[in-house]
Parts: sequence; structure tokens; C-alpha cells
Amino acid sequence: MNQIRHNGKNIPLSAASLIVENRAFHFGDGFFESIRVVNGRIVFFQNHYQRILDTCKALRIDIPPELTPDSLEEEINLLVSTNEIAQGGRVRLTIFRKSTGYYLPQSNQMDYVIEAYPIEDNFFKLNEQGCTVDIYPDVRKDVNMFSMYKTLNCSLYIMASMYANERGIDDSLIQNNRGTIIEGTSTNLFLVSNGVLYTPSLDEGCIAGTMRMNIINIALENEIKVYECSLNPQNLLVADEIFLSNAIKGIEWISSYRTKRYFNDMSKELTRFLNKFVAETEG
Repeated sequence: MNQIRHNGKNIPLSAASLIVENRAFHFGDGFFESIRVVNGRIVFFQNHYQRILDTCKALRIDIPPELTPDSLEEEINLLVSTNEIAQGGRVRLTIFRKSTGYYLPQSNQMDYVIEAYPIEDNFFKLNEQGCTVDIYPDVRKDVNMFSMYKTLNCSLYIMASMYANERGIDDSLIQNNRGTIIEGTSTNLFLVSNGVLYTPSLDEGCIAGTMRMNIINIALENEIKVYECSLNPQNLLVADEIFLSNAIKGIEWISSYRTKRYFNDMSKELTRFLNKFVAETEG
């Protein structure tokens, strides 16, 4: 029977219940982390823990002193083992404010839930068939101090995903309130032109993805130039290649944007570098 962990205790998934006063349910007062499992162990945890610290600081949620990096990593891996995930898997860690009150919370204590599920692929695998994308036109993402964090307010991404589904494409690209293209519905965005990587800067309002950071670092280590900059629709039309990234899928290549078609040479190379790095340092 699949288990979850709530504040350090195992609970059967089928027996888990929601307290109606839960602030994540009432107000979306919290955030989440998606963490990849390879060979039955979570990877890139230090990157994720740093983002947890940064997000808790931004949202003013207090991390209990006993929840150290080592203890949280051990707890997540314990759940992975309990759920018999010996190869590839995905973990979702949801953190929210444990408090009563309305918009003004009565405390900043932290509550958390960990889920772990197996997935088909152990290491990162590039999609065989490229994805089709278009720009989501209805709502643009505001650029503010919360833009880079994975908060529980996901309405924009939900509506953009529905837009893509209704039009028979794989994903939507999100624009910020300045009109530049910043990300997919659950991914960061990269363009390739003349062997150089381009990706929106965090100042543009994209999520500060852990995989985004790892891809930038791995590219630089392999002497691939990377520029963080503003990207507009015209940049999509002249790019040689486009790919998306997140912590679970790794790299996902785009085959078409409207009438434009793309290659996937850099996507293949970076996926190979990524798996090599994981095998040598994390696996």
C-alpha cells in the first residue's frame, strides 16, 4: 500500500485526509518541490533544499530546527524505500503554513507532506517525439518577488495547460507582463542558436528551476556558452532548437512552434551530459 509522510509520520495514502482549516486549501498559503529519484535515491537534493530555504524565507514560513537538510533527505529516501521505488521515481514535497486565521495567519509554523511515486524511466530520457507549443494569449505572468517560487497559486499554469489541450498541442509558453516569453506550464525554457544556449533570466519572472540551474552549470562545464536574457516570439522563429526542462523530465525537446520546425542535437547532447553527471555524482 502506497504511503505518504505528514510531519515525519507515515500514513497510508488511502487513509490521508484534509483538515478543512488547512491554509493550503483555504488560501494557497505554501509551495511545493518536485524531486527526481534515480536508482531509488533522490538526486540534486542540496539544490532543492536551498530553494526550500529561499522560499520559506520569502513566504515567512518557519522551518523547525529539527528539520535539517540531512533529516529531510533521510525522511524522503525512507518514503521512497517504503513505497518500493528501486529505480526511477518522483517526489512531491508540499510545505504550507500550519496556522489558523484568515489572510493574517496566527503563526508561521510549518506543516509538510511528502509523496513518492514510481515512474517508468530510471535516468533522464529525451522524448522521442518532439513537443508542439504555442504562446498562451489570455493571461500574462506578473513579475514580482514571488515569481520565481513554486507557490500553490497555480491558476495561470492550469489555464495555460487547458489552452494547450483544447488546441491539440503539447504545451503553452507563458509570457510575462512585459510581453517576453519566460517558461512553459511546468518547465523552464531554453533556445539554441548557432550552438549557444539562451534562457530567460530570473529577472524576467520565470521559475527558479533546479534543473534550469543544473543545465546551465553542465553546459558551461562542457564549454557551451549560455546567456540569460529576454526572449520574444521573434527569437523563437529564428532559433535552431528549443527545449524545456524540469526536475522530473530533465530535458524535453520542442519539434514545432506554429509553422517553425526545430532540431534536437543540443537536447540530445545535454541529456547525455546530465545523465553522466547524475551517474558520477548522484546515482
